[in-house]
Amino acid sequence: MNQSQRHEKIINLIKQNGFMSIDDLVSQCAVTPQTIRRDLNQLAEDGTVSRYHGGAGLNRSWENTPYNERKTQNREVKEKIAEAIAAMIPDGASLFINIGTTTEMVAKKLLNHKNLHIVTNNIHVATILSAKEDFSVIIAAGEVRFRDGGIIGEATCDFISQFRMDYGIIGISGISADGALLDFDFREVKVSQAILQHTQKVILAADYSKFQRRAMVEQGHISQVGCFVCDKTPPQAIKKILDDNSIDFIQA
Repeated sequence: MNQSQRHEKIINLIKQNGFMSIDDLVSQCAVTPQTIRRDLNQLAEDGTVSRYHGGAGLNRSWENTPYNERKTQNREVKEKIAEAIAAMIPDGASLFINIGTTTEMVAKKLLNHKNLHIVTNNIHVATILSAKEDFSVIIAAGEVRFRDGGIIGEATCDFISQFRMDYGIIGISGISADGALLDFDFREVKVSQAILQHTQKVILAADYSKFQRRAMVEQGHISQVGCFVCDKTPPQAIKKILDDNSIDFIQA
């Protein structure tokens, strides 16, 4: 594989995953860490990717990866996270579930539960869970976003604010080094804030690729959640925030 081919492969991997570590790229490209570092520095200078400590990620903070691509990214990891979250939800519970491909996976894992009461602003989640006769599924009012079936806007916030739920299961597009939860659409962010404010226990579902992934809108802070479920131990700065705020961490 020559340099041009390797650069193309690196770019495609970063597009698929949002972030790739140096170690993962070394494994994928079968070259030395020094070679990968040179490749990443060159691609960053060209403006193709954003260089971070330990790897590289997408450089578009205003545009999310297309929905169909996100559905296949890190699928096995998301499935493990979803299984861990579903195991935390007792039968008969009430819960919010927001927009995201990971939360859709959680919905599938909840199908073996009984008598759940769900409010969601995600059309795909509502479709999955409505298959159960003993589930009560309420879908929020508002504007349906074409690209992923998310329901957003002021009407959605007002609708969500009518409820007080046992659990809120939320996904996120990125987590900054200082613990800020980041997303791409300010309308979606306002809905997620409403969920945070009207839930007894918020569970954040995010795989490790979300660390240092950039997005331009701040949704909230990781200190606002009650439990964080991820596939790997978070960076030390994030771990300290979790410890300082007595937030449960579950490694799926």
